[in-house]
Amino acid sequence: MARSSHRASILIISFLAVCGFLGMVFAQKNPTTAHDGDSDVNQSLHQFAEVYDVVERNYAEPVNPDKAIYNGAIPGMLHVLDPHSNFFDPKSYSLLREDQRGKYYGVGMTVGPRNNKVIVIAPFVGTPAYRAGIHPGDVIIAVDGKPTDNMTTGDVADLLKGPKGTTVHITVLRESNDKPLEFAVVRDEIPRYSVDLHFLIRPGVGYMHVSGFNETMEKEVQDSLDQFGDLKGLILDLRQNPGGLLNEGVGVADKFLHKGQLIVSHHGRSSPEHRYTATHGNGGREYPLVVLVNRGTASAAEIVAGAIQDHDRGLVVGETTFGKGLVQTVYPLSNDTGLALTTAKYYTPSGRLIQRDYSNVSLYDYYFDRDGIGDTANKEVKLTDSGRTVYGGGGIAPDVKVDPIKSSHFQDALLQHYAFFNFAKHYVVGHHVNKNFDVDDNVVQEFRKSLDGDKVPYTEAELVQNNEWIRSSIKSEIFVDAFGQEEGLKVKAETDPEVLKGLDLLPQARALAENARKVIAERNSSSLPR
Repeated sequence: MARSSHRASILIISFLAVCGFLGMVFAQKNPTTAHDGDSDVNQSLHQFAEVYDVVERNYAEPVNPDKAIYNGAIPGMLHVLDPHSNFFDPKSYSLLREDQRGKYYGVGMTVGPRNNKVIVIAPFVGTPAYRAGIHPGDVIIAVDGKPTDNMTTGDVADLLKGPKGTTVHITVLRESNDKPLEFAVVRDEIPRYSVDLHFLIRPGVGYMHVSGFNETMEKEVQDSLDQFGDLKGLILDLRQNPGGLLNEGVGVADKFLHKGQLIVSHHGRSSPEHRYTATHGNGGREYPLVVLVNRGTASAAEIVAGAIQDHDRGLVVGETTFGKGLVQTVYPLSNDTGLALTTAKYYTPSGRLIQRDYSNVSLYDYYFDRDGIGDTANKEVKLTDSGRTVYGGGGIAPDVKVDPIKSSHFQDALLQHYAFFNFAKHYVVGHHVNKNFDVDDNVVQEFRKSLDGDKVPYTEAELVQNNEWIRSSIKSEIFVDAFGQEEGLKVKAETDPEVLKGLDLLPQARALAENARKVIAERNSSSLPR
């Protein structure tokens, strides 16, 4: 009990420190009311400590201080301000820094839940797990002798991580073996790539998927472009990209624009306007560019898409993006915690506000209710370099709208039963697969038998209607098993309807950029003194 009270005292002090920190920030913004503000803050903090004391002594069940302070009081206070100001407890702050750095220390594999067990989804090629011979589908039953029964995927993932050079003992069950297999794996630095897939999807046409904006992102994009060589076109896929570091977003946009062009600006009540321009430029590489976006495209990814759209450099294709245009400054706090506080707002080169309205909206509706997204009524009107109309205050609306294809009940059922994962796991064991492998009628017939064996219901009509999707999904999962996750992702990209639409739109992207250059040249010519 004494230890719990001591822990609660420490957390209350942490909470008061956060409040005091915010008080200093807001006092700096408006020093004329600082004295009155200090009095109000002190009174509120005193009331909080008083309330917490009553709760801890009288609540019907023991109070968990971490839950009350870290998960309750501090996030609740911040979410009253805006949806993106956030507090990070020690674990979440460590994960944030891990994501930003683009690396962690562990064995290098994706794990996930299957039938109440934690299994290996795929080891990353070249990592300690891959070199040790761990396979997709292996069931992890113990880590360093600790049984994984009743553990979550996160629990197991935490056990697999650790200092570089240390050894972790992993015990797995594999269907082809009667007894458990033991692996002693030496942990190493595992890169967390932002560019998780890049390849020539057509002769001279590159495809690049960017999953986030960490500290290595700009370099990864440059390395990918260098490997492509002389491009005739590029599909830049920013779908489901939640953003990340501002400087990395600026660096990526720089590679597609002209030197000196504005990429983004931001300003807030306590921060003067800061303008970011292309310092290097694309070096004259004017290949057509299509940018794929969807509702999961946010923050730094929206900065890139907005800059490319406003300068008519490429065609933005897909859905209206999320609309996160608030700048968070991350402040390290005591006890290995951190505070991400909104300090400014982002604006695209044309002056559009990226952030959508969050007033009088619940946190749930803000993140999950898409009604009205893309509606241009009452939105600020801006113009691109060539004079095209764009709208602010609600994310980045695409130049060409492409609605995502919704999965059918049959497709959902196959995925819920892990039909492709289970089939590939068995198929690779009994067949030699090379990179010329394709899914013919014999493979489909074996897949049907697998569905029957796993008692997955289907009809002949469903198999016929979903024939292309089934073949693509089978091939992708088999390539993950046989050659690694990246090869499986390539298969998916090559048959993705939105990627194929992007390829079709490359000529339109070229025409857009050429017309913009023409309009700007004529405008500059007419403005010259005569």
